[in-house]
Parts: sequence; C-alpha cells; structure tokens
Amino acid sequence: MALDKATVARIATLARIKVPEADQERLAADLSTIVTWIEQLSEVDTTGVEPMTSVAEMTLFMREDKVTDGNRRDDILANATSPARGAFFTVPKVVE
Repeated sequence: MALDKATVARIATLARIKVPEADQERLAADLSTIVTWIEQLSEVDTTGVEPMTSVAEMTLFMREDKVTDGNRRDDILANATSPARGAFFTVPKVVE
C-alpha cells in the first residue's frame, strides 16, 4: 500500500503533529515501507500456533489479594507542597 503526501498530511493532522511540507514525501515513503512490511506479516501461516505472553514458559507467583493502606501515610503526606490537614492533602479551591 503506497501512501501519498495527502495521506501523510491527514495522518499528521489526526495525530496532532506538525509535519513540514518538505518532509511529507520522505515520510510517505517511510510509512509505505512500514505498511508493506506489516502486510507481509499477514501472509505468515499461524494455524495451530498458540498465543503467548512471554518467550519463556513460566508461571507467575500469585500473592494473596488483600487491601491495605500501606501504613505510610506520614511519608506520603510529607511530599505535599502545602501543609496537610489531618490525614489529607490540602489543595487550592478550583470551583467557585
């Protein structure tokens, strides 16, 4: 699939990036090469191939799922830019 300058300009607009006019032709060629490579991947026969999440077969350690507060309230509140009130951050009023 060959991309042209107009398509590159449209992609740039959608991605909200500024691509100078002088770079659009080169970028169109680069993107066309990438799209062609991706199209080649669809030709690979993957029948019978199981999806994988890792190249090494392993079972991840499972821990008990329990809710805690971390017991680090004072350490966390020490990062506040304004003084904390009790166990809470204070922030400027944003709604009048």
